[in-house]
Amino acid sequence: MAKTIEKKQLDILHHKLVPLHLVLSEKEREEFLKNFKITPDQLPKILNTDPVAIYIDAKPGQIVKIIRKSHTAKEAVAYRLVVESNE
Repeated sequence: MAKTIEKKQLDILHHKLVPLHLVLSEKEREEFLKNFKITPDQLPKILNTDPVAIYIDAKPGQIVKIIRKSHTAKEAVAYRLVVESNE
């Protein structure tokens, strides 16, 4: 059973401790995997029940791009594969 979060409750993406999360389009996903010569299962995972994944409506199999602020590099980019939770 999927949890839902009312967008009116709290805009978690605007909290200062939550980095920007973006779901890659299908075209961006394929280009990303091709450029890095990896398969999706080689990426770190994020559960579809993660509060941010729920908020951005990320589905299992999609790739989420996470952009964090960095003191040394200005911004740091990470990618996560959305996986199904056992809950």
